[in-house]
Amino acid sequence: MKNYSQRLHAAIPGGAHTYSRGDDQYPANAPQILERGEGAYVYTPEGEKFLDYGMALRAVTLGYAEPTVAAAAIKQIHFGNNLTRPSLIELQAAELMCELIPSVEMVKFAKNGSVVTTAALKLARGYTGRKYIARCADHPFFSYDDWFIGDTPLTLGIPEEHHALTLNFRYNDIASVETLFKQYPGEIAGLIMEPATGGHPQDDFLHKVQALCKENGTVFILDEMITGFRWNLQGAQKYYDIVPDLCTFGKGMANGFSVAALGGKREIMNVGGILEEGKERLFLISTTHGAEMCGLGAFVETVKFYKEHNVVEHLWSYGQQLIDGMNAIAKELGIEKEFEACGVPCSPGYATRDRAGNVSMPLRTLFSQEMIKQGILMPWIAISYAHGAKELKITLEATRKALTIYKKALDEGVDNYLVGPAIKPVFRKFN
Repeated sequence: MKNYSQRLHAAIPGGAHTYSRGDDQYPANAPQILERGEGAYVYTPEGEKFLDYGMALRAVTLGYAEPTVAAAAIKQIHFGNNLTRPSLIELQAAELMCELIPSVEMVKFAKNGSVVTTAALKLARGYTGRKYIARCADHPFFSYDDWFIGDTPLTLGIPEEHHALTLNFRYNDIASVETLFKQYPGEIAGLIMEPATGGHPQDDFLHKVQALCKENGTVFILDEMITGFRWNLQGAQKYYDIVPDLCTFGKGMANGFSVAALGGKREIMNVGGILEEGKERLFLISTTHGAEMCGLGAFVETVKFYKEHNVVEHLWSYGQQLIDGMNAIAKELGIEKEFEACGVPCSPGYATRDRAGNVSMPLRTLFSQEMIKQGILMPWIAISYAHGAKELKITLEATRKALTIYKKALDEGVDNYLVGPAIKPVFRKFN
């Protein structure tokens, strides 16, 4: 195998443009570089083929290179791809988003999720005149901007005052939210959280948080970067029957094309407008490529594909079959306490634990390593419409082989089976 890794690190800080694509997030036998994807599979330049469950960091929900979506994007490329005034597809995409998502009365597009989550907080601050932001500490990523990254161990390069205004609460812990509002009465501009990640909200948590926000004059923001276009075509907000003040979308909405969106109530979104003369301006999102036509064409076609093929139902069904199948194998091998497929079926995950019940990154690395040996790339589990009965069968057969080694490692020591270093947390203080 060519040493692509060395070339990548020589040219790109971190070796990739997203830290979760970096070498430290994969076992030593993972492909160093990929050339293309098709359906549920990815290929290296040398022609190695892998059944993929990374799916472009969960951005691809239909399958790589879905022909109808690619054709829609190419059509817009031939129309010029980026024009001097707003494009027709820009208007069509915006109207579609407003029609599709229950809470969205106005929308602003961008190229990545970090831009729109940060813009949501800017709107909240401009709308309320307050400075503090509350964010859910159990949700792994909101933005590469200082307000979030400075609130992790990675504080190098970020002045403390930039993140000192970020407050934390816990998911499914309404008392932690109540405490923040008591500690900072009338000072919290916005509260941001995902509707769900590894499990559903409990005891009406989302609605209780929303009520607290309304009571305290705080903008209630749902980040649907992952839940959108998986839980429901209209978002997890539709699935959980809740209407946020603002919401953000990205992964999955254009089947891998670079499209993200901030949407919400007109009275809040319009703070970033220009028609109200004499009103102080808020400079919201202004990017040359924010409404690039190929991505918006892909978004419109992706929504059409969802409606015609019942994509969401497939994600839920396949995910449940995968969870049940993996857990059945773990139980057969007597390691159901040490390995567990879990989470919401449309976006499942897996937990790796040692005999003492502690979460183990070396064991997670080992499982991923053994799946790669069977031709499956599973850093996490992101399902697409292209994952079908054939792929499920292949995955479960590989899981049985991988968990057989996993069991031996539990008994004999993971170091006897793991090749190379264990996967490291993304948010760590030192390399």
